[in-house]
Amino acid sequence: MTTLPKVGETLPDLVVPITPTRIVSGAIASRDYQDVHHDVPAAREKGSPDIFMNILTTNGYVGRYVTDWAGPRARILKIAIRLGVPNYPGDTMTLTGAVTRTEEDGTVEVAVRGANRLGDHVTGTVTLKGVGE
Repeated sequence: MTTLPKVGETLPDLVVPITPTRIVSGAIASRDYQDVHHDVPAAREKGSPDIFMNILTTNGYVGRYVTDWAGPRARILKIAIRLGVPNYPGDTMTLTGAVTRTEEDGTVEVAVRGANRLGDHVTGTVTLKGVGE
C-alpha cells in the first residue's frame, strides 16, 4: 500500500496564464456558448470589462492541478468548488493546495485555491483515492 500524504502537506503551485484563447477554447470544449465567454462587446454590454473564464474550465484546471500532484492512478471522487472573482484575459491564476484530511481507506481531501490579481477566483476541496499509486 502506498503511504498517504500527511495533513498539511502542500501541493506545488500551478501557474496558469489566462489568455483569450484559453477562455474561448475552454468554453467551446465544455459546450458553454454563453456570449460572455467569447464575445467582448457582448460581455461589455452585460457589465463585464472583458470575456471571462467559465466554471467548467475552472473545474477542469482544479482537477488537473490535483491529479498532476496525486499521480496517474488517482481517482477523483468529488470536486466541490465555489467561484469568486472572474479570470479575465491578461490575468494569471495561481493554484495552491494542501491536504486537509486522510482516511485509512486511502481517501484524501485537498483544499484548493486559485487566485489572480483581483483575489480568489476559485476555492474548494477535491476528494480522491489512489494518491501516489
